[in-house]
Formats: sequence, C-alpha cells, structure tokens
Amino acid sequence: MDTLEINGIRLAYDRRGKGTPLVLLHGYPLDHHLWDGVVPLLQDQFDIILPDLRGFGGSSTVDSFYTMEDIASDLAGLLDFLDIPKAVIVGHSMGGYVALAFARLYPERVTGLGLVSSQVLADTPAKREDRFKTAAEVADKGIATVVEAMTPKFTSDAHLQEFARNSMEQQQPAAYIGALKAMGERVDSTPFLSRMDYPVVIVHGDADNLIPIDRAREVKAALPNAYLVEISGAGHMPMMEAPEKTAEALRHFG
Repeated sequence: MDTLEINGIRLAYDRRGKGTPLVLLHGYPLDHHLWDGVVPLLQDQFDIILPDLRGFGGSSTVDSFYTMEDIASDLAGLLDFLDIPKAVIVGHSMGGYVALAFARLYPERVTGLGLVSSQVLADTPAKREDRFKTAAEVADKGIATVVEAMTPKFTSDAHLQEFARNSMEQQQPAAYIGALKAMGERVDSTPFLSRMDYPVVIVHGDADNLIPIDRAREVKAALPNAYLVEISGAGHMPMMEAPEKTAEALRHFG
C-alpha cells in the first residue's frame, strides 16, 4: 500500500484499475480488504481508491476526539494528493457515515453516492451511550470482547466470519475507540437527502443483523430515483457474501 501524511495521521491506501474514480470505504472495525471480492469485478471500469480509514489497517490515528467530518477531510486530502477533483463515494456501514459526511462537506466533489449496509440516521441516545461504554471497555480491557460479540453479527457464513474475526483482531484498540466515539456523535443525514442531485445506489442484505434493511428502504422512499438492491440471504457483508450482485449494483455508476 501507499501512504501519505494528512491531518496529523499516516493514511494508507491502495489504487486499482482505470476509469471513473470510485472510492470504496470500509466499515467498522475492518480495513480495505473488505472489498477484495468486488475489486476484480470493477477495476476494468473504475479507477478504484481503497483507503484504510484513520486507525485501521495501515493508517495511524490520533488520541484526541475526532468526527466523521474529520475522516471525510482525510479523504478529501487523499483525493487532492491523487489529483482527483471528483469521485463516486461508496461506503460500507461506518464507511457510509463517512461518505455522507464527505457529501455534506464537499458536494461539488461527488459524482455519485453509494451506501452499502449503512444508514442515514444518527444514533439514538441509548445507542450513543452504548458506543461510549464500549469505547471505555476497549480502553480498559482491549478488543477481544468486541471481536467476539461482532463476529457472528456480520454474517452467518462461517468462512466469512473467520475473515471478519481475523480482520478485527488486526486492528488497533485506538481505532476502535476513536471510531466508536465518532459514530456516536454523528449527525442525522436525513435532511440532506433532498440535496443529492447525483446518482445514489443502495445495497443491503435482507438478513443484516447490525443495520436492518428497513434503513435502506427508508432512504429509497426519500429518494425515489435511488437504485436499491436488496440481496436475499446476505448479512452485513454483501460485498463478500454476494460480490457479483454488489459489483453489478455499483456498475450503475459507470
């Protein structure tokens, strides 16, 4: 992977293919390898940028509190570095929250928005409290409890559960803590939907145990022109559980 220094961190990224610039943002608490199954299916059509969000994978982080907007700023700096003025921004789960923050901050740089197993709503007060409690537990005891709790929630596929477990175990505790707090403090993007004048693609599994598919259907209801793909039997990792269907959906940006 290549790296650059931006906003006080080291940001690692990979770049594959050629064509329309397409940024693929991974979810929590994983890294860019989440997209390994779809990249070969898309790199003939897209210039794919695969960052590790701050703290995850090969990227470093900071100890101070940061927001989804700060992570979006990292992405803007990366695109500046790569001399890419505009791109399609696709995010999985937490990556979707970053994509939404990027679209709010830099609307002129977005040629399309993709939400994969994500949502536009902010956390409820109870969910926010739970995230901060988990962050405190990680700071005190490490990541093992989170890994054990999340592994079966990603997917029912045993092989992909093993992938998720291995990926989570490689991440830094500081990344968990920072991301949990940033997710807990994120804003509701629902009011922003009406300002989206570019293509929107939504991909969601109907067996998602982390973010219910109703969240995807609500975005579709608010954006009738959005393209929604519901993947039967898929959980929270449709890009790995159904890579061909996920790639086919994302080809609508080409």
